[in-house]
Amino acid sequence: MRLWREQVLPRFIDLALRSPEVTAFRKRCVEGLTGVVVEPGFGSGLNVAHYPPEVTHVYGVDPAVVGRKLAAKRVDAAIATVEHIGLDGQSLPLEDDSCDAGLLTFTLCTIPDVAQALSELRRVIRPGGRLHFLEHGRSPDAKVAKWQDRLTPLQRRIADGCHLNRSIVDLIAESGFEIDSSDSSYATGPKSVGWFTVGQAINR
Repeated sequence: MRLWREQVLPRFIDLALRSPEVTAFRKRCVEGLTGVVVEPGFGSGLNVAHYPPEVTHVYGVDPAVVGRKLAAKRVDAAIATVEHIGLDGQSLPLEDDSCDAGLLTFTLCTIPDVAQALSELRRVIRPGGRLHFLEHGRSPDAKVAKWQDRLTPLQRRIADGCHLNRSIVDLIAESGFEIDSSDSSYATGPKSVGWFTVGQAINR
């Protein structure tokens, strides 16, 4: 199981989440990012090529060592400076109000303590700064949501803690961020994993 989690799964995720369709979602998510950005769930750096030129510095946070290896060439080609600063999005080694924005892509589904992770983001993002997010989560369709609840225990085991049934926008709003925009739709593929939400929230 350790081999799967540490070596195989990061490579599978890198492949699965760089399809043209998902890339289009990523491009929408990063639009408007500026300045210093903290990115929990940095993974294999699939967002790097799409950072706007206004982004100057990115603090990447991710527990997957293999992911960082896969990201190396993307980081080398980045316009912004990318700095890996930690393994745990629930404890960010950054000063208060030190970032202009946060970026989350397919991250909140897996973090064990979502409330703590979002609290940390609120701490390090300056007042008025923005949180950009692209996440998969709980469908508004009751039948799909029921299947998400049924499948989540298995999904957590095979995908290193990934939940299919978290209500992403609600979690972000409950943490104290003010939702500025959100747009949800099904991506191609099974609906249980394909309810995607792209949005932005303001740190008030």
